[in-house]
Amino acid sequence: MAEFNSKIRTIEWIDNYSRMVDQTKFPYEFEYVNITNGQDMFDAIKTMIVRGAPAIGIAGAHGVVLFAQELAKQNLSKNEFVKKLIEKADYMASARPTAVNLMWAVQKQKEIIKNSNDNIPTIIEKLKINGKKLENEDIEINKKIGNYGAEVVPKGATILTHCNAGALATVGYGTALGVVRSAFANDPTVQVFADETRPRQQGARITTLELTMDGIPVTLITDGMCSYFMKKGMIDMVCVGADRIAANGDAANKIGTYTVAICAKYHNIPFYIAAPLSTIDRNIKSGDEIIIEERSHDEVTHINGKPICADGVNIINPGFDVTPHELITGIITEKGILKPDYKKSIEEAFNK
Repeated sequence: MAEFNSKIRTIEWIDNYSRMVDQTKFPYEFEYVNITNGQDMFDAIKTMIVRGAPAIGIAGAHGVVLFAQELAKQNLSKNEFVKKLIEKADYMASARPTAVNLMWAVQKQKEIIKNSNDNIPTIIEKLKINGKKLENEDIEINKKIGNYGAEVVPKGATILTHCNAGALATVGYGTALGVVRSAFANDPTVQVFADETRPRQQGARITTLELTMDGIPVTLITDGMCSYFMKKGMIDMVCVGADRIAANGDAANKIGTYTVAICAKYHNIPFYIAAPLSTIDRNIKSGDEIIIEERSHDEVTHINGKPICADGVNIINPGFDVTPHELITGIITEKGILKPDYKKSIEEAFNK
């Protein structure tokens, strides 16, 4: 099994390329991959070599730099360079449609491209600097999320998670698992129940690896078991990440999250979302406007490359679902824990 240290950087800009952990290899291998051109970055995001909304955002920012470096070799005029780079940036932002952090980070790079009066080499240097700035901010934001979240974790709590919102879904530390890490630092009796998260098993492959390596007690359960343990009183709270949050607080996260939220509501268990403000899309009124990515059928029909069902069976594989805001106890951000009315508290958070 792979060795993992949560203090490593999941993705990092080094000189003229982006280095990231290859998350398709977990839990068997821990490997870095160097991404040296824009198309490879697009493919890395698409195929989930890099995954998790915040990490995808940083990958998108790096991808814009990689495209800029390629275009700089084509002897273009500055106007041609800017025009083509904006097109490439828009292409990078389309790699995955649900996680808004990707669009957000690419937009940050586009603002530099559009507003710069500098020559091409200086524009590229500014894009690199901004990419590194976004990297460093991500870790600090996650630690703030963790500290705010730890305030609502009961002593000795068992926290249920779904998917992976840990160090490997971000540059480092994590959002939902950032809450776990901060809570555990204050109270070593805290433990985690991790949903396996079909069909890609991010909970089983990644969350359990992160927590085990950090010495945080974790119990792996299948997705359909959460209501069983809730009824038995073995779950004290739920904390998950998000890929996009609408202006009214509706939150898209890995498929199966909505089911967990319904079960938590029925059993009167607090259900929290942990996410940076960059995950909140104030341009959409509700979760009904969130585009849900439809992923490959092979993710459902195969495990480790081997078929698990009859040939020719019909498959539907949405990558995410949307949890309505009325099921969410609070949204833990770097500006504090947002509470209903979410329209109001979200606006207030952005104006702090």
